[in-house]
Amino acid sequence: MRRAGRSPTFLFSCLCFGFAFLYVPILVMIAYSFNDSRLVSVWTGFSLRWYGALWENEQIIDAALLSLRIAFVSATLATALGTLAALAITRMGRFRGRTLFSGMLAAPLVMPEVITGLSLLMLFVSLEGAIGWPLGRGADTITIAHITFSMAYVAVVVQARLTAMDRALEEAAMDLGCRPMGVTFDIILPLIAPAMLSGWLLAFTLSLDDLVIASFVSGPESSTLPMVIYSKVRLGITPDVNALAAVIVAVVGVGVAVAGWLMARMARTGGAGVRN
Repeated sequence: MRRAGRSPTFLFSCLCFGFAFLYVPILVMIAYSFNDSRLVSVWTGFSLRWYGALWENEQIIDAALLSLRIAFVSATLATALGTLAALAITRMGRFRGRTLFSGMLAAPLVMPEVITGLSLLMLFVSLEGAIGWPLGRGADTITIAHITFSMAYVAVVVQARLTAMDRALEEAAMDLGCRPMGVTFDIILPLIAPAMLSGWLLAFTLSLDDLVIASFVSGPESSTLPMVIYSKVRLGITPDVNALAAVIVAVVGVGVAVAGWLMARMARTGGAGVRN
């Protein structure tokens, strides 16, 4: 009896439609970033003028540098804290308050960004009135806010890797005389390094893309790149915004390719970083 199923042509058509729905608008936007006209919907000829205008726009350059700095710091600290939280959940057994700790760690994943941003704003205002810190809102408060919600994503990624990891390696190392700290640095960390890299990239992307939470906890002198883009788009899309988006797509594409190469290399080595 012939097995029922979808035809390969139908499945391939669905795949092509899905990719086209996701990427054709991005390709059109990139193409129109080379348009000579000020009208984003009318093609008048090929030109690089808007990339030059983008380079001379100090507001966008300053916002981009600020966003990159905040994203790098918040992703690094979120990766460290998220990894420690994942280790506590998976390697410390049933300690008192474990359920509460797990729930509080997962709360940013399901909490609306408006609620998170408003609660962080009230926290910073209360701290400023009580201890005098932070003095207003700026890059520091944005960084703390991004660490708060992005470390939850890192913890989920690293926890999944730790759960799937073979505990026999750790037990064998301890049987051979390795101390718990040595097991952590020589066995666990090299094996979860790809998950930590994935978590770092995810936290970096979330920080670089955040608009809602940053709008609550930022000050007048600390506008991030998404905030600047949103303010410009509200007045109408201009060609330099298309150029900016094309540059971001190019940078993200290169970053994803490099990260994919590094993760593939780690997978091929099969935990070569684990010391004998």
